[in-house]
Amino acid sequence: MTKNMGNTDKGIRVLIALIVALLYYNDIIYGILAYSLMGISIVLLITSLINFCPLYKISGLNTCKFK
Repeated sequence: MTKNMGNTDKGIRVLIALIVALLYYNDIIYGILAYSLMGISIVLLITSLINFCPLYKISGLNTCKFK
């Protein structure tokens, strides 16, 4: 797995995941919507930690500045 995510992309993904977690914690989102968004947030966090996004690989995108 080669890295295909840049720092800005990782920061945005972590920020989105934190916002979803806060919305869930404050009971602003609940039910199926909350579980769906939390699942997506977990995927965003995992891809941010490993610096690799499978969808970027499929589509040919690469936001990483270093080779």
